[in-house]
Amino acid sequence: MHKQPSKKYRPFPPVSLPDRQWPNRVLKHAPVWCSVDLRDGNQALAVPMNIGQKLELFQTLVKCGFKEIEVGFPSASNTEFAFNRRLIEEKRAPDDLWLQVLVQAREDLIERTVESLVGAKKAIIHLYNSTSPAQRRVVFGKSKAEIVGVAVRGAQWIKDRLPRLKGTEVMLQYSPESFSATEMEFAKEISEAVMDVWRPTPKRKMILNLPDTVEVAMPNIYADQIEWMCRNIKNRGSLIISLHTHNDRCTGVAATELGLLAGADRVEGTLFGNGERTGNLDIVTVALNLYQHGIDPKLDFSNLNPLIEVYERCTGMTVPARQPYAGELVFTAFSGSHQDAIRKGLNEWKENGRTHWDVPYLTIDPRDIGREYREVIRVNSQSGKGGVAYLLESEFGIELPKDMQREFGPIANDEVDKLGREVTGAELKAMFWREYIERARPWELKRFETESKNGVVRCRAKFLRDGKPVELSGEGNGPLAALVHGFSKIGVSRFEIANYSEHALSSGEEAVAIAYIQIKHADGKTRWGAGVDTNIELASVRAVLSALNRS
Repeated sequence: MHKQPSKKYRPFPPVSLPDRQWPNRVLKHAPVWCSVDLRDGNQALAVPMNIGQKLELFQTLVKCGFKEIEVGFPSASNTEFAFNRRLIEEKRAPDDLWLQVLVQAREDLIERTVESLVGAKKAIIHLYNSTSPAQRRVVFGKSKAEIVGVAVRGAQWIKDRLPRLKGTEVMLQYSPESFSATEMEFAKEISEAVMDVWRPTPKRKMILNLPDTVEVAMPNIYADQIEWMCRNIKNRGSLIISLHTHNDRCTGVAATELGLLAGADRVEGTLFGNGERTGNLDIVTVALNLYQHGIDPKLDFSNLNPLIEVYERCTGMTVPARQPYAGELVFTAFSGSHQDAIRKGLNEWKENGRTHWDVPYLTIDPRDIGREYREVIRVNSQSGKGGVAYLLESEFGIELPKDMQREFGPIANDEVDKLGREVTGAELKAMFWREYIERARPWELKRFETESKNGVVRCRAKFLRDGKPVELSGEGNGPLAALVHGFSKIGVSRFEIANYSEHALSSGEEAVAIAYIQIKHADGKTRWGAGVDTNIELASVRAVLSALNRS
């Protein structure tokens, strides 16, 4: 890296907008969305999609609720042209869907593009040419006036061919490509020159797309550029101001949200941000950000996992594990304190019926986008008792008492730490079973019987103690009190029942019950035990033996 970057790079100049209004505005509704997955997204793939893949992704976008889809660059190749024709001739596009096509300001390309749209119900013809100083100087070697001439000629060539699209509702779109790196006055000049050709009206608007083609400034600068254009361009009421941001500075989402505050009406982007260099805008993220604030995004992402599968199958791309909303791990907590807060928050949401979502660490309810709560908390060596308890309860109905969580949590954590990886709920259950349920030495139950008379319960029991038969009898005000009395009679060190709870693990005639019992010895030390049985009385006895065996 350069030791004095200021000698090689320079800051982007701010926009003169001292009375900017966008910082004080609040978003209240969703923009018009346009997916460019089939064009911008496709051209960024190492192996572009074939027609079958494009069709599958197109149909998926329609199901999500997109009403505008840029389906391709039909003049670029026979494959692109054939795809466009197939959509139209096979009537694959719903009547309310706008098919958008991209074209440069060249007459031969415009001719082919118009030809590709014959018979369409609704079509957006998207004309563009690049306008920034670097593009004018390096790529085209043209003056500002010559670049305006390119745009005007392209606009006129499109206008001249519109009669050939009889029966098609056409909307026109112009992009001064590399807008964000273009002088504001020149961006306004060239856009108004195109407007003079197309003559939009409030009833027949045109789209003016102002792309952040390469992010060269902080997102607040882009917002200033959008507000400046909205305030200064003529006939604003005849325009749909559109945004198309990229992610070179990793602020594409922020630039879009601030651009909407600045007055834009429409957003172009791709699913999960696929695009050239560091990608296009991630429409899923912006839409669900709106949803998080109580705004209907007008797109349906209620079943995100199948959408991800289609996207990955068609594009060959993968959604990163930490991708906002969509990533495998974004709703997952491994940290013990996070797990505890999430578990308590979910319990409050379930039990107290709060009106508005307010669960720690979860920006939205994962179930709203097709995720299960069991995916939220996963256990590794960084996890605590809360995560362990949550998985046992959510996957197997094992509701550990809080004090027992404090005992088993460190035991499980030690085992997970030795494994050095994440563990499943089934593995945690196996750990719990080994530690509590399957303990059979020194005490193993063979038979337990009780009878009650005049409020006194008497028990008789047979055990194996280190493999040798032992019998006992005792009495008390309940089966467990009688059992404790019986142990004291055969010389077992004195203990008492400190805590007891039980619940069903399954339903039906052969329902299994689980009992949790904490015993306290004469020296004050405590141990938890657990037992399962179809008979709750026997489950409790097994829990006492479990605690004794762990003492």
